[in-house]
Amino acid sequence: MLMPVTVATDTSSNLYEGDRLLLNDVAVKWAEAIRIEENKPNEGLYLQIKDNVLGLADASEKKVLPVEVDFASPASMYRKQHGGGRKEPIVKAVGLKGNDSWHVVDATPGLGRDAFVMAGVGCKVTMIERSPIVAALLEDGIRRLAIHFPELAERISLQHGNSAEVMQYFEGESVNAIYLDPMFPHKKKSALVKKEMRLFQQLLGHDPDADALLPPALKLATHRVVVKRPNSADVLAGEKPSMAIESKKHRFDVYLCQNK
Repeated sequence: MLMPVTVATDTSSNLYEGDRLLLNDVAVKWAEAIRIEENKPNEGLYLQIKDNVLGLADASEKKVLPVEVDFASPASMYRKQHGGGRKEPIVKAVGLKGNDSWHVVDATPGLGRDAFVMAGVGCKVTMIERSPIVAALLEDGIRRLAIHFPELAERISLQHGNSAEVMQYFEGESVNAIYLDPMFPHKKKSALVKKEMRLFQQLLGHDPDADALLPPALKLATHRVVVKRPNSADVLAGEKPSMAIESKKHRFDVYLCQNK
């Protein structure tokens, strides 16, 4: 079943015509999964374009803002400028040292926040996303990032496909590290995480294939595979990591590779 996409921008806005063009571009690129609708649906999930931004919304949640990929949001840029940089747990787990500029594959990108952190410290990041809807959101985020921060956007690319299969038959430059963050039911969530997780679970359902990501990742990465897990979660695929780096709520299980 194709997901509806509509323009929510007011017709009097000077952004309306541009949003109509963006609507057509999105619908053509993701024709396998999206259909254009002139009006917002009365129920269910749908995509909307408003003020040059593509978002995922729930028609039954009228007071909840759409979920969107915003790499250049104030929160993202603040984290880049004032966060830990190469001292961030995820960057430590990936193993960056000195002036390393690694190629990292993010096989479970979600809304791309961790990919943005890695790109922000100089990594070239390839995101692999199997859902065409999520891929469309990520692509829109890269498009808008390129307007304001082209050098950052150039470090982030997107492949649409099943991550396990793409990694198994990966074509392209050598991959130094692979990052996995499979969806996991959190017991305590902020309102934002609740909203995002709820919409993602409505869209994608339960992910039974998380364990299948580890074997091809271990064969592809030249240096490390990093798996983000809640502190209470079991290791992925029953595979004991080489080491673990813990933060307040999560740990990063690190698998050292020797595929150089």
